[in-house]
Amino acid sequence: MSGKPKLTYFEGRGRMESIRWLLAAAGVEFEEEFLKTREQYLKLIKDGYLLFDQVPLVEMDGLKLVQTKAILNYIAGKYNLHGKNLKERAHIDMYVEGTMDLMGMILAYSFSPPEQKEKQLASILEKATTRYFPVYEKALKQPGQEFLVGNRLSWADVQLLEAILMVEELKSDVLAPFPQLQAFKARASNLPTIKKFLQPGSQKKPPPDDAYVATVHEVFSRA
Repeated sequence: MSGKPKLTYFEGRGRMESIRWLLAAAGVEFEEEFLKTREQYLKLIKDGYLLFDQVPLVEMDGLKLVQTKAILNYIAGKYNLHGKNLKERAHIDMYVEGTMDLMGMILAYSFSPPEQKEKQLASILEKATTRYFPVYEKALKQPGQEFLVGNRLSWADVQLLEAILMVEELKSDVLAPFPQLQAFKARASNLPTIKKFLQPGSQKKPPPDDAYVATVHEVFSRA
């Protein structure tokens, strides 16, 4: 064992991508094992690796961690990305919950029937620009406020940058009405660990394609 965290998931974004982002932002190198067959998935269950028969699975510090939020909370706590005190943590968690709601809609979009995609895309963009982005724009508008909480990098900032880039893949000029978010994106993208993760050849995954969707369906099939 190398001592690096081991991530077990599909070779694509899904619910593991935020975990990859957070580890990368913390400067933590990790290894990955990709699920490609249903047999791999069933073996993980049989061997007792999946508490609720679900992935993502992250093995680190002698733990077999499952459930996305629990994994992210552990990483954020371990690497000082969860605020200086309980009040800051509460604010960070609120921002994160909202951002995850937005990203959840985008994750579901990839698995939607073709005839529903246009309507879903319109809904994602409408909610991003009227419900979520205005909240972050307001938070960053205070003079000298470079990050969302406590003016230091937190889990909430990493998630926000990930979400911004996801929405920009759907509509490239979506940040046009949000100057604070534009500035935040530039700042956060240039933090050394994040800048490295955004470079070609990193473990950052591309948008889901048909092959990824088909693999997920195959692994989780009941046949």
